[in-house]
Amino acid sequence: QVQLVESGGGLVQAGGSLRLSCAASGRTFSSHCMGWFRQAPGKEREFVAAISWSGGSTYYADSVKGRFTISRDNAKNTVYLQMNSLKPEDTAVYYCAAAIVIGRSPDMYAYWGQGTQVTVSS
Repeated sequence: QVQLVESGGGLVQAGGSLRLSCAASGRTFSSHCMGWFRQAPGKEREFVAAISWSGGSTYYADSVKGRFTISRDNAKNTVYLQMNSLKPEDTAVYYCAAAIVIGRSPDMYAYWGQGTQVTVSS
């Protein structure tokens, strides 16, 4: 069982930066791949980024590639999403999730946090 709690969301102007954190409980965090997803009002949940259990492999959605960076600290049971050059279309609730195998589909992730709101003003 892995419990996840996101933090770091907020309101930022376009072009600004935010860093999201996701703290995990449970001794199995380091054996799970981690992902970030987001969901805007009226839209489906979409993949943002993922990282392997070791941190050696990362995947990004095309829409965030070059602007967002996913990282993890297994000693702190925490995964991060550094978001730079934010755009209004990045506005959404951001969720972290844990899976056994790294991937882009939400169906692959068994554990989810409650989400944190990110709002980017123009």
